[in-house]
Amino acid sequence: MPLQVNERCREIDELHIEWLMIEGLMAGTRRMRFDRHRYMPKWPGETEEAYKARLDTATLFPAYRRTVGVMSGKPFAKPLQVKDAAPDITEWLDDIDLQGVSLHSFAAEMFHEAIAYGLCGILIDYPTIDGPMPTAAQMKANKIRPYWVRVKHNQILGWQADRVNGAVQLTQLRILEDYTEDDGPFGRISKQQVRVLTPGGWEIFRDLDGKGGPMQSWAKGTTTLPIIPFVPIYGVRDGYMIGRPPMLDLAYLNIKHWQSQSDQDTILHVARVPILAMIGADDQTQLTVGGSSAVKLPMGAEMKFVEHSGHAIAAGETSLQSLEQQMVQTGAELLIQKPGQRTATESSNDAEANKSDLQRMAENFADALDLALAFTGQWVKQAKTGEVVLFDDYGAATMGEASAALMKDLHLSGIISGPTAISELQRRGVLSDSIDPESEYEIARSEVPATPLEKPAEMSGSADLTVPANAG
Repeated sequence: MPLQVNERCREIDELHIEWLMIEGLMAGTRRMRFDRHRYMPKWPGETEEAYKARLDTATLFPAYRRTVGVMSGKPFAKPLQVKDAAPDITEWLDDIDLQGVSLHSFAAEMFHEAIAYGLCGILIDYPTIDGPMPTAAQMKANKIRPYWVRVKHNQILGWQADRVNGAVQLTQLRILEDYTEDDGPFGRISKQQVRVLTPGGWEIFRDLDGKGGPMQSWAKGTTTLPIIPFVPIYGVRDGYMIGRPPMLDLAYLNIKHWQSQSDQDTILHVARVPILAMIGADDQTQLTVGGSSAVKLPMGAEMKFVEHSGHAIAAGETSLQSLEQQMVQTGAELLIQKPGQRTATESSNDAEANKSDLQRMAENFADALDLALAFTGQWVKQAKTGEVVLFDDYGAATMGEASAALMKDLHLSGIISGPTAISELQRRGVLSDSIDPESEYEIARSEVPATPLEKPAEMSGSADLTVPANAG
């Protein structure tokens, strides 16, 4: 059957499978518990009551979300720059979305989305003008000018593309959007609509009868651009409008940790409660447990508490530590400098040729921002739209150096403690083993005036960020 306007295309359906997993990891413990059997299997023979008790006490170690935040924030550790832009374009950079958000903050948010999910985009829109064309002064006063719209991974429903003048261009794009309506005299209710973009036109579809059936056309119009002003952004580009998360392996490890941590918590709960056993007693022996109670046992019988030996607990703890170290190593791989496709110019410049995967992603992202600025200029017939420059001095030569840098960032972000950071740097050979982490941290704190840790740009809005001391 043909696709309905609000249905996902086959390519997005395939990406959606992994997006569901990542959405859970990014949302945290509450969402992971809500997903139930999808990521927390029920044991053979386990009752529903026991399963629910185990699920309700499970907590997520947010390794994926934390690493996405740290990695996506590196290119924005210093302010984004735009060179050689016309004055009007430059003026708009402080409010690129007409919501008071600067280009730097907007770009940091979209790069975070691309690193987390692998695909998103920027739509460069223009306000609809009804009636006579306003004057230039009126347009400036009323902020009638191009603005950028975030298109998150789960808003992209499908597309059509064709080769135009030798280049692949979108001929149709379907985007899922939210809109609000009044709900009585005081409330507002959120609903969904689909925007269908074509070169030079747009159309909005809504559930007009409120019955959840096929959406119907609600509004349509034309634009002055002969293209769809949409810029796709990729984590790892697998094809046109197809991107995958660069740290997908880390996501699967985090799911494994979620399951293993639940197993460990369960065995700890069992082991912490000793079992009272009677040996040699007959079936008629009555047992009353209490501080003022006595038990009468047959001759030769005995009663004692039986406790878990603890061997399985230690094995589980070791397994969790190993998983946590794998997760840090997997995240740190994005920082390792690797030889890439070398041009004649790059072959004479090792610093330019040997870049990390994260640096290459940031370069591609800067190119996407350049294209978005060019589309912005097309709305107002401005050719001088500028070039975006991102901070890129964060590559590492080795895995040890990369993971040590990640440990430092986690501490500076207020996610792990000073003693933990020192212990991890000792394990990586950066600091001497003779240093006592606790005392060294106290000395450092006494020598430097304590100041509140600032939350970095990549962590804005994030919560419950914790890292275990053994993350390696």
